Amino acid sequence: MQPPPETRRDAAENAQWSRPECQVWTGTLLLGTCLLYCARVTMPVCTVAMSQDFGWNKKEAGIVLSSFFWGYCLTQVVGGHLGDRIGGEKVILLSASTWGSITMATPLLAHLGSAHLVSMVFSRVLIGLLQGVYFPALTSLLSQRVRESERAFTYSTVGAGSQFGTLVTGVVGSLLLDWCGWQSVFYFSGGLTLLWVCYVYRYLLNEKDLILALGVLAQGLPVARPSRVPWRQLFRKPSVWAAVCSQLSSACSFFILLSWLPTFFKETFPHSKGWVFNVVPWLVAIPASLFSGFLSDHLISHGYGTITVRKSMQVMGLGLSSVFALCLGHTSSFLKAVVFASASIGLQTFNHSGISVNIQDLAPSCAGFLFGVANTAGALAGVVGVCLGGYLIEATGSWTCVFNLVAVISNLGLGIFLVFGKAQRVDLSPAHEDL
Repeated sequence: MQPPPETRRDAAENAQWSRPECQVWTGTLLLGTCLLYCARVTMPVCTVAMSQDFGWNKKEAGIVLSSFFWGYCLTQVVGGHLGDRIGGEKVILLSASTWGSITMATPLLAHLGSAHLVSMVFSRVLIGLLQGVYFPALTSLLSQRVRESERAFTYSTVGAGSQFGTLVTGVVGSLLLDWCGWQSVFYFSGGLTLLWVCYVYRYLLNEKDLILALGVLAQGLPVARPSRVPWRQLFRKPSVWAAVCSQLSSACSFFILLSWLPTFFKETFPHSKGWVFNVVPWLVAIPASLFSGFLSDHLISHGYGTITVRKSMQVMGLGLSSVFALCLGHTSSFLKAVVFASASIGLQTFNHSGISVNIQDLAPSCAGFLFGVANTAGALAGVVGVCLGGYLIEATGSWTCVFNLVAVISNLGLGIFLVFGKAQRVDLSPAHEDL
């Protein structure tokens, strides 16, 4: 028998973090997201150097870069569902401890035998599997622990870690690459992740709860907090499909740029400094992400409709960002290329305050699961998009087609969300759907 809505609402409020707790966890998760991306973008930063060492062509480099998404797309729904049931913070900690270890071991794996391509693909698939649970578990955690009026800013702040992590790897990774070789970049990002895991385990998590979560995962037993996902109810709603399509397009276009921008700059402007194009776009993206979250919550608090604000954020995050991506394919100026890349990447952070929070609007009780479904679609599209990008570059010798691909994917998702997107809850019974 289901408890009445009032009882469920009171229980949800009691589970929310206090303001000091929210501040501590926001900072910690910001750092966690930063380290997630440090590990993720290590391979794109090192691809050129590794290709020279191992003799990879563009197609083979594209296979290595895209192999991350082969694993990433398989654990999205699992990560969200586990986050809804045992707590997103536990899922995040357990996965981070493993992906950090594999990242540190990547140089060793690369030199175990002569099949360098196979071993690198294998390691990237494993890291993708482990990182795939992060954002669905994060979405589940924030939907349960953060007040609705503060979700956009909190999510945008934590999401800024993706740009900050890319920035850190761009700065430190470029220097380490020049001074110590590509192996040192993997040691750096993996080692920092393991230090973060030790901090969270020692100071923020209840050891008994973590042991219980490990037992649940090991034995596959039911957990104390059951979670019945209303599958049919969710996927009968056009607004849910609009959210999935928009998340798919935003994830795919971002993954294509994330994977290929370093190679684009290295080949198009061979005498440019790596720390410039690996740093400036992400340096711009950090304040852009924070601003988008602040602006979104500010507009809603001043009476603007939630869905109006979400759609406005998506116009910036998908529509305007794709215009600057198109410009990248039509310039021969290094300065203009950096400006266009910075604008495109910076504007894409508005997706954090648009579609990412809209999923929490639609189904806060199972937001992790729904985000997992949407991000699975995005990861699958990312596999195809990154591989297709490598094929198009190899076949045409031009980067313009890659940026055209980004623009087409972005605007398809934007159009669907503008027409069908809504912000009313769809995870409640029809009688309470407008709560």
